[in-house]
Amino acid sequence: MRVLVLIVGCLLADAQAQELQFGSLGNLRLENGQTIRNCKIGYRTFGKLSADKSNVILFTTWFTGTTKQLAGFMGPGKLVDTSRYFAIAVDAIGDGDSISPSNSPDQPRMRFPKFTIRDMVESQYRLVTETLHLSHLYAVMGISMGGMQTFQWTVSYPEFLDKAIPIVGSPRLTSYDLLLWEGELHAIEEDAQWNGGNYQSPPALQALADMHELALTTPEFRVAHTSPAQFAGYLQGVEKSGPDRFDANNWHRQLEAMIADDVSKPFGGSMEKAAAAVKAKLLVIVSAQDHMVNPTPARGFAELTHAKLVELTGPCGHLANGCEQDTVIRAVAEFLGSVR
Repeated sequence: MRVLVLIVGCLLADAQAQELQFGSLGNLRLENGQTIRNCKIGYRTFGKLSADKSNVILFTTWFTGTTKQLAGFMGPGKLVDTSRYFAIAVDAIGDGDSISPSNSPDQPRMRFPKFTIRDMVESQYRLVTETLHLSHLYAVMGISMGGMQTFQWTVSYPEFLDKAIPIVGSPRLTSYDLLLWEGELHAIEEDAQWNGGNYQSPPALQALADMHELALTTPEFRVAHTSPAQFAGYLQGVEKSGPDRFDANNWHRQLEAMIADDVSKPFGGSMEKAAAAVKAKLLVIVSAQDHMVNPTPARGFAELTHAKLVELTGPCGHLANGCEQDTVIRAVAEFLGSVR
C-alpha cells in the first residue's frame, strides 16, 4: 500500500532499521471483554537511554505501517533526534509484525478478536512497563492512526507521559472519515476473493486500493502530479502496491479499530471531560486539506487542552507531513526541547 509513501520516501533512504524485537504479554484482555491469546508486540529501539531514563519517546505506527518504516524518522536532524532521545518504535496490533490475524497461531484470520485503538495503547503500556521496565515516558508521538493512538495515550495514562505529538491524527472520527473507512470495509467484505477472510491466495482488492489512494492527497495534488497520459501506469502501480502488500484480514481489523476511535467514550461521550483528564502538554499537527483524517476534531481537542497547534496548508493532504517535513521537524524539535 502506498500509505504515507511521500512521507517515508526521502527519509528512508539512508536509515537502517534497528533489529525487530518482541515483548510477550501473555493474554491481553480487550476493551470488549474478549482476549488476544499469546499477545506479542513488536518494537525497535533507537538512540541511547539516559541514566535517569528521562529521554524516552514512544513512536506508534500508522494504519498498515510497521516499525521498519518508522526507522526513516530517526536520527539527528530528523523527526526524532536520536542523539538526544531514546526512541521506542512500537508495532500496533494487527500490523503483521505484532500479533495479528495473519500470524496468530491460536486465533487466525477472522477468528482474531476485534480490537480498538485503546487496546493498542494498553498493549503498548504493558510493553513499556513489563518488558522494558520503564515507569514514565517523556513523549508519545505518531502519524495518522499513530496520532489516534497518541491522543488515546493522553487520556488512558495521563500521568505516564510529559508530552504528546499527534500528527494528522484524530481523537474521534468525523462522519466524513467514517464514510471512507466504512467504504473500505465494505470493499473488502464484498470482494468474492476475500471469502470472509478464508482466502486461498491474497485477494487483489483493486477497488480498495483505488479508494484509499483517492483519499491520500487532494485533487490539486493529483492533477499536478499525474497527467491523463500517465494515468494508466499510475493506476497499475497503485493497485499492485496496495492491499497486496498488507494482509487483507489485518487491514480489516485495523479499519475496525479506527472506525471505533473515540477518546471520549469513557467520559460519556464528552470531549470536554476527556480533555480535562489530559496532563501532558500537546503539540497537535494537522493538515488543512486532509481528505483521509479530517482535522476538525484534532483542532477542537487542541483548543480544549490549550495545546500548540500547527496547521499544514499545502495540497498534499494526508501526506502533508512528508511534503512539509521541514516545518514539522522544526516544530517537533522546538516542542520537545530539553528533557527535564
